[in-house]
Amino acid sequence: MVSVTSVIKFFKDLTSDELSQQLSIPVRLARRLQSLVMRKGVAELPHELPEVSPKVLAKLREESQVPHLTLLEKVISPRDGFAKYLFRGQGDEPFETVQIPLLHREDDPKYVICVSSQVGCALACAFCATGRMGFRRNLETWEIVDQVVKVQADSEHPVRGVVFMGMGEPLLNYDRVMRAAAIFSEPCGFAIASKSISISTAGVVPGIRRFTAERQPYRLVVSLTSADPDKRRELMPIENTYPLPELMAAVREHQAATGTRIMLAWTAIAGINTSADDARQLAELTAGLPMKLDLIDVNDSTGQFQPPSESELATFRDSLRQHLAMPVVRRYSGGQDIQGGCGMLAGK
Repeated sequence: MVSVTSVIKFFKDLTSDELSQQLSIPVRLARRLQSLVMRKGVAELPHELPEVSPKVLAKLREESQVPHLTLLEKVISPRDGFAKYLFRGQGDEPFETVQIPLLHREDDPKYVICVSSQVGCALACAFCATGRMGFRRNLETWEIVDQVVKVQADSEHPVRGVVFMGMGEPLLNYDRVMRAAAIFSEPCGFAIASKSISISTAGVVPGIRRFTAERQPYRLVVSLTSADPDKRRELMPIENTYPLPELMAAVREHQAATGTRIMLAWTAIAGINTSADDARQLAELTAGLPMKLDLIDVNDSTGQFQPPSESELATFRDSLRQHLAMPVVRRYSGGQDIQGGCGMLAGK
């Protein structure tokens, strides 16, 4: 029988406080080692470290490991500089990560990393390539964290934000996702501000309520896409499990608890959800709710769903201004030419 103390502990799988507790080392040393693993990207714990005895380091090497993803492929868009990485972790199924360049400010060039939380996804949104894969498995915390470690090591500029908008539904891998976010925000990790870490959900109500109850400091993004229950059900089958009234109750609870505008995402699809009626229904659904609407064109390599034309989108935005009276932002989805845009990741 294997004792609990003999179980190997993984760096990138635990916060520095958890490492301190589980490896029985001072917090200061745990943070020092965490910094080496996260910021320096060391392949294994060092054999020598100033002011730390070789005996202690040898014991730590016996009790812990520094796991690593395997990079299978990297491709860079010649059009907009987005980069897509194909990784393999502890399972056979590969998954993808996208490096988003924010280089428009010469005094502050940086990257945001779009990470995956699962291989595949069970929610089967009609317009999403990941959803067409079905669910394969949850990623471990270290597999989520190492996506950023590996991309940062490959990047010219610092990573200043993380969005959980890659493969999978983050709130269906809740514990690992929240631990990964905590590691990203640790000063000895990447010191990424909590407000610069976004957790996106298709509307998993129990996860939203838990997120709110735990006072998680990260930004919550809820993918709505339609305020019409029948239309949303066709596009996002999660409507059958957590219908709009239940979802919006959880959203309103979250907004009331945080006192901030809630971010609602809207995948714009030509001829489907960009009419004046769609704008009116959204206004009725969100009446009195401080919010911001994040518009993003659909990306569907099958051709079944098409993004709206500029004139169709402009008309829709005019209707939103008339009915909604809330901020509307159009988000650019890059990397489409390398199958790296939102909704295009399929582990290929």
